[in-house]
Amino acid sequence: MQEKKNKSWLSFLLEVIVLVALFTLVQYALTVGLINQSYQINLVTMCINIILAVSLNLINGFTGQLSLGHAGFMAVGAYVSVILTNFMEMPFIIGILGGCIAAGIAGFIIGVPTLRLKGDYLAIATLAFGEIIRVVLQNIDYVNGPAGIVGITKLTSWPWLYWTAIITILVIVNLMNSSYGRAIISIREDEVASELMGINTTKYKVLAFIIGAMFAGLAGVMYAHYFYIIKPDTFSFLRSFDMVVMVVLGGLGSTTGAVIAAIFITFLTFGLQKYAAMRMVIYSLILIIVMIYRPQGLMGSKELSRKTFSRIWSGKK
Repeated sequence: MQEKKNKSWLSFLLEVIVLVALFTLVQYALTVGLINQSYQINLVTMCINIILAVSLNLINGFTGQLSLGHAGFMAVGAYVSVILTNFMEMPFIIGILGGCIAAGIAGFIIGVPTLRLKGDYLAIATLAFGEIIRVVLQNIDYVNGPAGIVGITKLTSWPWLYWTAIITILVIVNLMNSSYGRAIISIREDEVASELMGINTTKYKVLAFIIGAMFAGLAGVMYAHYFYIIKPDTFSFLRSFDMVVMVVLGGLGSTTGAVIAAIFITFLTFGLQKYAAMRMVIYSLILIIVMIYRPQGLMGSKELSRKTFSRIWSGKK
């Protein structure tokens, strides 16, 4: 028993060391100028995509609900945070909290009436919500309508990006390892059976929706305070579609897969920038090939966990 605890602590320590080492290495490279501006943008996009993919995977992958409006929650977080930081001159941490809370409230508002729907009906409802958010923002003069907000203070940095992505992963992983997570997964596997077992399916679906929306809002905050400008069209349906692609490509119900797919899609998009005319064709072909030969996604439902590191540490396969 004691030996198992020691191995668990050693694997945990190894994870912490790897995370800190990776952060320190990239921070040093940024400080001394080893990473140029183009790669810095790619790095920022990768972290934001990880937050978005992992949070959407909670809804689409673990809960089994098809949401196509994740970009709407991202927009809410972005705009609310900018109003708090740029317009009201509040600290960045207040902007982060405000953006996350506002996106969570939006998730609750859309979740309660729509999550009684299933399948295509739910997808259409969430898609409509995302478009409603975009159109409403286009008609609010306070945030400059369709022209968007320009000159946003750059407050997002590598430490903020890295640790918010890590926090997102840790929260989702720990949630899924809890009793709440087991209830959420049971809904995905068989919603009728879950109801018969006494699980309040609407409650857990709304909970997953709220948490996913809050982290989408967090991604919006990071995006807005790095790229100086946000416009309603930035958060269109195509943005939500990109997130769905990451989740499906990585494997529905795999946080590890969502992270890997987010990194893969980010670098794929960056690498295809030189082929502007054929970029979407090549991009689509790669995704089609992956779906044909690996329909369950890159990771399926498997995870890289502490147990994996423990097996590696102990020399077991």
